[in-house]
Amino acid sequence: MRCLVTGGNVKVLGKAVHSLSRIGDELYLEPMEEGLSLRTVNSSRSAYACFLFAPLFFQQYQAATPGQDPLHCKILMKSFLSVFRSLAMLEKTVETCCISLSGRSSRLVVQLHCRYGVRKTHNLAFQDCESLQAVFDPASCPYKLCAPARVLGEAVLPFPLALAEVTLGVGAGRRVILRSYQEDEADSSLKAMVTEMSLGEDDFQQLRVREGVAVTFCLKEFRGLLSFAESVNLSLSVHFDTPGRPAIFTVEDSTLDGHFVLATLSEPDPHSLGLGSLEPRRPEPRLQAHSTPHQDDFASDDMDSYMITMETSGGSEAPWARPSGSPSPGPQPPCSPAPPSEDEDEDEAEPTTVPGTPPPKKFRSLFFGSVLTPMRSPQGPSSVLAEDSDGEG
Repeated sequence: MRCLVTGGNVKVLGKAVHSLSRIGDELYLEPMEEGLSLRTVNSSRSAYACFLFAPLFFQQYQAATPGQDPLHCKILMKSFLSVFRSLAMLEKTVETCCISLSGRSSRLVVQLHCRYGVRKTHNLAFQDCESLQAVFDPASCPYKLCAPARVLGEAVLPFPLALAEVTLGVGAGRRVILRSYQEDEADSSLKAMVTEMSLGEDDFQQLRVREGVAVTFCLKEFRGLLSFAESVNLSLSVHFDTPGRPAIFTVEDSTLDGHFVLATLSEPDPHSLGLGSLEPRRPEPRLQAHSTPHQDDFASDDMDSYMITMETSGGSEAPWARPSGSPSPGPQPPCSPAPPSEDEDEDEAEPTTVPGTPPPKKFRSLFFGSVLTPMRSPQGPSSVLAEDSDGEG
């Protein structure tokens, strides 16, 4: 794989890497004919992000040398982020950025060609891996709002940087409300400050949400995508369903697509933002979080028929995401409840510590499916809800 980024696109690429670094500790790179895909997922499987840079984004782009299959690899996020650490330096001094991936040397080489003939070369070790895939479909979400990233960015400015979650909903008069999430705590002193922002319907390019609907999600990841969208002057779309189902945040133009999929709280905020009655919530079953099934698992019943490994083995045939309008290998919705697990008691008896967001409240982890070849699996992937995040956020 070899690609060359020039001009202001170098900073755009750096901004995308900064956004991804807010979510995961590993970066998955997958060169495809459709473009270069950068993806990550957090350790609790509750947040997933992906950017696809089309060939038009690059001055030169070659997914693979003739006669060779494209490589899939993952590297430490800190290693790749160090190349684009200073965005101001990228904008002022870097003229071109060349990224090459070679399976022979097991190195990802990033060269920054700066002014006055200065060249900075970064040799990053990587691991061969299969394609990371989250199955989702924004078109299946009944609610959608779209606004310029600048509008939403200014709306979240008043919220404290340490705030973990924010609730987004539509109240009376079709006003979009952003409010800091509150828990039922015995000590009321923990709720000393409540921050709320209200936006009118005219501030949105599209608002397809009925009054009384609200979802709660992590603010840190949302801010990361907002920062990227503002820097490239794009609109941000939010697709969501009832509480507990993933919210999908998208940005797109002719040269790039960005998707962030974030888990939401499975129960609505009891304080309900003054939105009236919220969407009813059916109890979600708990499922085993980590499962690496064998081929025979897909032919069995009960829980194992829903569990699909997080990393795919479809090779170059695996799509980078499931955006709206793309064919899905299975008819399942992006996040559907599954039957209860027989190993639930055993799973609860093994406490685990999972760093990163979201905090251990009532978030449901997203489940990442694989796109398997027909020879390995008789059925398409199913995206289901996994167990609660058990670590500390």
